Amino acid sequence: MKYNSSMGLKNRVVPDSLYFLTMTVVDWVDIFTRPVYKHIIVDALKFCQDEKGLKLYAWVLMNNHLHLIAAAAEGKNLSDILRDFKG
Repeated sequence: MKYNSSMGLKNRVVPDSLYFLTMTVVDWVDIFTRPVYKHIIVDALKFCQDEKGLKLYAWVLMNNHLHLIAAAAEGKNLSDILRDFKG
């Protein structure tokens, strides 16, 4: 597996690559200080792993953003997985 650092430059996902991803809350609101919202994110990540082909290598949930080191399983598209996760 190779690391692709060009995603931010070209906003392109290359199959079989590993990505460092950051997802933020609108206006950087500290929403993840509430346990109920933390659990929603964790449950959604687990669902994407089990059902969508998300491969997580590391992740951290901060008060207002999420960092992932992730890839897509073979035959899956990371852009599609992230779209579904955010939905």
